[in-house]
Amino acid sequence: MDPELKTAAMNRVRSAIGHLQAIERMLAEDAYCIDVMAQVQAVQAALGKINEVLLQNHLEHCVTDALRSDDAARRERVIDELRQVF
Repeated sequence: MDPELKTAAMNRVRSAIGHLQAIERMLAEDAYCIDVMAQVQAVQAALGKINEVLLQNHLEHCVTDALRSDDAARRERVIDELRQVF
């Protein structure tokens, strides 16, 4: 994985972990529902960004390499993987 993208993904994971810890704490303290829901949305957004970073890396490297390959089975496998994810 590209080092810059890896750093971005790791930062997003840390952000999601922080929000999850906040959710856990808020639930234990019977926080206001809307406030907890806002934290849940923040986790979902962080996870979405992680997926974006991973997809960017996958397309730029794995998919590009496979499509340029002479190996038809490899090309089909990568295309099928993308279909399964989406």
